Amino acid sequence: MARNNASSAAGTLVLLLSLASSSWAFNITRILGEFSDFSTFNDLLSQTKLADEINRRQTITVLAVDNGAASGISSLPSDVQRKVLSVHVVLDYYDTAKLGGMKNRSAVLTTLYQSSGQADNRMGFLNYTKRADGVMVFGSAEPGAPVTSQMIKVVLSRPYNISVLQVSSPIMPPGIGAPPSAPPAKAKTPVPAPAPSPSKGRKAASPPKPEAPAPSSSDDASADAPADAPAPSADGPVADGPTADGPTADGPAEADAPAHDQSSDDAADAPEGSAAGARAVSGSNLGRDGENMS
Repeated sequence: MARNNASSAAGTLVLLLSLASSSWAFNITRILGEFSDFSTFNDLLSQTKLADEINRRQTITVLAVDNGAASGISSLPSDVQRKVLSVHVVLDYYDTAKLGGMKNRSAVLTTLYQSSGQADNRMGFLNYTKRADGVMVFGSAEPGAPVTSQMIKVVLSRPYNISVLQVSSPIMPPGIGAPPSAPPAKAKTPVPAPAPSPSKGRKAASPPKPEAPAPSSSDDASADAPADAPAPSADGPVADGPTADGPTADGPAEADAPAHDQSSDDAADAPEGSAAGARAVSGSNLGRDGENMS
């Protein structure tokens, strides 16, 4: 009896666990496969392997677009397709009751693209707003992005695990297909040039020569004036006789004075201050005195 009770309890536990696991687990491909209007969207989830990531989640909301609207996604490159599709997967459960009951009539929703680590500039978030006319709209939270994708209907709802909502148009952040922006270049600090070491084979540059001073007016006047005759040397020979009356060698001979003898000419030609000149002058003077006495 006890064994039967134990076996019954074990069977009940297994059944409860299986039911719980089945309620937690879902397959987005099978869910969308029941609706032909979402076949293109469903194929894109499978091709980009995004369906596997969705199925690993326990609480999620998928914003699906029909085949006509999904053509805007299928025309994108494969890597961009995955990014755009991940923007349509919200990491929480939302249905019309939860969205309509928000106090501020708006909210910022976190998407699967944000968890990828590739989103920047708020591209991993969605803006939700309930307009005054009661229409619920979604759009990218990237600055400048339009909030125009309207919710059309609830495709499937399993509180609080998965919700599939149909929206009117794909939600594409403007910068999601652009290459990531490069960080601003840092200004390089100029490195001071090393002081040049003196080279053995190269001589040091000589300092610039000072400019010659401009000649003054006094210098010009002195340059134009004739140079003075050099004074006789103090060490020259002293004359034997008096030289006060003797003519100098540089001075001109008197025109009226006749030449008396060779001694006068010699005296004139003799250099001033020499002994021979002094003797010649002396002799000439003696001769003149003799003539006067006679």
